[in-house]
Amino acid sequence: MNQKSAELPTPVRNFSVRLSSTPRGRLLATEQLRSWGLPQDPARQLIAELASNAAAHGRVAGRDFRLTLYVVGGTLRIEVTDTRGERLPHPQAPAPDAESGRGLLLVEALADRWGVTEGRFPRKTVWAELRCAPPGPMF
Repeated sequence: MNQKSAELPTPVRNFSVRLSSTPRGRLLATEQLRSWGLPQDPARQLIAELASNAAAHGRVAGRDFRLTLYVVGGTLRIEVTDTRGERLPHPQAPAPDAESGRGLLLVEALADRWGVTEGRFPRKTVWAELRCAPPGPMF
């Protein structure tokens, strides 16, 4: 009996790392994008904003957050999972003189799609997707 296994038409790429509230994850993610041959921007800004939000609003003492990048076909998906599932993000218009509070508005402007997925308590994942050129061969 001759069986063929199903093959995906395009490779699926994945990068995932647990992080504390430092710039290290953003640097690792940027290097991963570069190694996959994907454009740095606006992905770099989305990664920075989602990671900053997790560090500022999703932080629980002693717990890290997870940054995950997926490339499937022509879509890059950026996910940041934290342990403050009870604090779901909502874009808000900040006061004109406010020095912060525009992060999700930036995510909304830069991403093709974004959202929040509630995970097993106490987790939540904030994600953003970008259309990009399909990655080249893996080798």
